[in-house]
Amino acid sequence: MRIDGERVRRTRWIHAPACVVQVEVDAVIPVDDPTEPCFEPEVVEFLREVHEHAQIGDIEWLKTVGKVFVPTAA
Repeated sequence: MRIDGERVRRTRWIHAPACVVQVEVDAVIPVDDPTEPCFEPEVVEFLREVHEHAQIGDIEWLKTVGKVFVPTAA
């Protein structure tokens, strides 16, 4: 489903016990309601997929879609 409006890039941070992932996604400022950007269903599904991979600690897959930050020992 494509929403009419201006596309803008947004940074999303996905937090999980094993890591934090920074991904860039497209948001849409809808013509009908320009008060704030929203995500299309495909982007929401992508963010869910990233979250699932972060939860299981699939670092190699996560590196293909964004920046991955893992905790280190102090």
